[in-house]
Amino acid sequence: MGRIRVLVVDDHRIFAEALAAALAAEPDVEVGAAGSAAAAERSLERAAAEGRAYDVALIDADLGGAAAGPGARARPGGEPAEEARRRPPPTVPLSAVPPPAVPPPRRAGAVSAVPGAVARSAEQVRAEQLRAEQARADQLRTDQLRTDQLRADQARAEQLRPAAPQPDGITLLGRLRRAHPGLRAVVLATVDDPHRAARALHAGATGWVAKESSLARLLAVVRGVLRDETHLPPALLTGVIRELTTARRDRTESERLVDTLTPREKQILRCMVAGLGRQAVAERLYLSPHTVRTHMQNVLGKLGVHSTLAAVAVARRAGISPAEPVVPPSIASAP
Repeated sequence: MGRIRVLVVDDHRIFAEALAAALAAEPDVEVGAAGSAAAAERSLERAAAEGRAYDVALIDADLGGAAAGPGARARPGGEPAEEARRRPPPTVPLSAVPPPAVPPPRRAGAVSAVPGAVARSAEQVRAEQLRAEQARADQLRTDQLRTDQLRADQARAEQLRPAAPQPDGITLLGRLRRAHPGLRAVVLATVDDPHRAARALHAGATGWVAKESSLARLLAVVRGVLRDETHLPPALLTGVIRELTTARRDRTESERLVDTLTPREKQILRCMVAGLGRQAVAERLYLSPHTVRTHMQNVLGKLGVHSTLAAVAVARRAGISPAEPVVPPSIASAP
């Protein structure tokens, strides 16, 4: 066996760096590290493009979980959300807006070269111009203050906006296995949980290792999965088998329920799995919305559920795939 390329995926930096350093001390192991789901995907894509694909990914089961206590969420800049909430929005002082430009007053004692009536008229025009300029300046200052306040409000809203949820380690594992079928995945877990272990196996994991395990144990698992072995702690085996048996029983029951549907009702169910609404289903199957509504009610009744979401869950357990997207005639007939 040649050199083993291992990618450590864990958002606890100290743990990830310590584990990577320990693994790198092995003469036949090369190690990379990623602190998030996005970083892991980028690392795998870059390595594959360079012809140096990773062999094994060690993925934290709790990737993306809160580590700073309830309600705390790390911001992109490293600031907890609670601190962002407490900080007042930036304000713009009035002194930051320059005062309007006012022309210098007329020099005392200046002699007008025009007759008195014309001079008074010119002074009135000038006064009106000054008032208009002052009104424009005031409006500009008001508009500027409103704009600055709006920007401050938008910045505060951006700070308080919830960050997009990061997939947990097991969800990421399934995604990576679909994108990189040759990759072996081992879950690093803080707690042995049969339900999550069964979920990880279903997603494509071939190993489950407790974080408190020794380095020798982890290396044995890494080398074992490369021999197409599956490694689980003995204490988990009974619980995992029970979980897998229950999942199979649920699948069998779901398959039995789906088999009670007519071919048309199965078409309707596949459209529901695809997320199509009543009108979209009617247009796809050339039925009236009223007929589609009747079919949907029959599907819910036969599956023993009370909502479209529950019907979709039963269909998924039974292995029902979503309806294929409709190809426009112009595309379908293209050479």
